[in-house]
Amino acid sequence: MVLPIYVYGQPVLRKVAEDIDSDYPNLKELIENMFETMDKAEGVGLAAPQIGLPIRVVVINLDVLSDEFPEYKDFRKAYINAHILEVEGDEVTMEEGCLSLPGIHEGVKRGNRIRVTYLDENFEKHDEVVEGYLARVMQHEFDHLEGKMFIDHLSPLRKQMLKGKLNAMLKGKAHCTYKVKTVRK
Repeated sequence: MVLPIYVYGQPVLRKVAEDIDSDYPNLKELIENMFETMDKAEGVGLAAPQIGLPIRVVVINLDVLSDEFPEYKDFRKAYINAHILEVEGDEVTMEEGCLSLPGIHEGVKRGNRIRVTYLDENFEKHDEVVEGYLARVMQHEFDHLEGKMFIDHLSPLRKQMLKGKLNAMLKGKAHCTYKVKTVRK
């Protein structure tokens, strides 16, 4: 089932998400719905706060990039109770967008290598070092679990230049091709 994506201004996007346990109701269905929602919106990642749930669940699908990055062929993963332990490596600036910030794309500087811990869908624990584009996507999505958005990494000048677009979102004006839930709806 495709769920509405919460847009900038929704309070859940600024809350620190909670860890869950294996008893979380309908978790498998939730993860399937998150993948379906993300795919419909043509995203590569989606965090549970973006669908209104303050829990630490993220889905990432990089298979859509496999023509350009063959290493991501069939890459579709869910991350439960994900936490970034370390950010290291060279800082690299790349353009990012966000399903919760439709129409905004900005260069964001992030570390090229991270160490993360998470549980997979079988609640098996992982502690991994991740590099490159996947590290960027994880940082972007895991930021949502900390109540942060990519615009928080921008300079004050860039934020000021986006103020009109952000204020429009606060007034319920989000222009995109997918179903959203704005503050005024």
